[in-house]
Amino acid sequence: MSMSGAVEIRGLRYSYPDGREALRGVDLAIAKGEKVALVGPNGAGKSTLLLHLNGILVGQGVVRVAGLDVADGSLGRVRALVGLVFQDPDDQLFSTTVFEDVAFGPIHMGLSPAEVRERVKQALEQVGMAGFEKRMPHHLSIGEKKRIALATVLSMSPAVLVLDEPSAGLDPRARRGLISLLKTLPQTIIAASHDMHLVRELFSRMVVMDEGRVVADGPTCQILGDTALLDRHGLEPP
Repeated sequence: MSMSGAVEIRGLRYSYPDGREALRGVDLAIAKGEKVALVGPNGAGKSTLLLHLNGILVGQGVVRVAGLDVADGSLGRVRALVGLVFQDPDDQLFSTTVFEDVAFGPIHMGLSPAEVRERVKQALEQVGMAGFEKRMPHHLSIGEKKRIALATVLSMSPAVLVLDEPSAGLDPRARRGLISLLKTLPQTIIAASHDMHLVRELFSRMVVMDEGRVVADGPTCQILGDTALLDRHGLEPP
């Protein structure tokens, strides 16, 4: 893979402890700065694939981020490069205040208190949540929580953002705000989504998964125009 590569996956297979085969030989290469949507029906393997990008799950095959193998010896460095935002922000927000949640990563990176404060300030400004430092996360709206969850990973300056169903549960205004925000971010972005409107607006490349395999990979406009392909894999055009 070239130096411009952000993610490389070759022959990735993964089975859950109950024996269900979730990934069946996935190959995928994503260049630095690309914005790529993973789409497909429930159970296609999208979320399972995302969890391999920072070693939460480990299957058989090759997974590399910025040239680093996602393996025991390099997990610390990989997790500093990959910012994973879960579908449910309550899985990510566990502190008493917004500041503590956003500061958690930088503190564990060993940064000084002044650097931590600056990282928190910048991350909250990026997501349009400046001034929320003292707020209690569990009192926020779902849209606000999603922005704070994104700030918790942006504060670590990741090279790759991995988003699982980023627009799930958002009302139209919050969803529009999220799309506008994600358009401004310079990172490589990989997102699993059922939201075809978001996919069309935000992602230039689309990867269709079904039954643990990549079944199509190409320009979003081209794949969205292939109604027969979408229909075969339980997808609807926006």
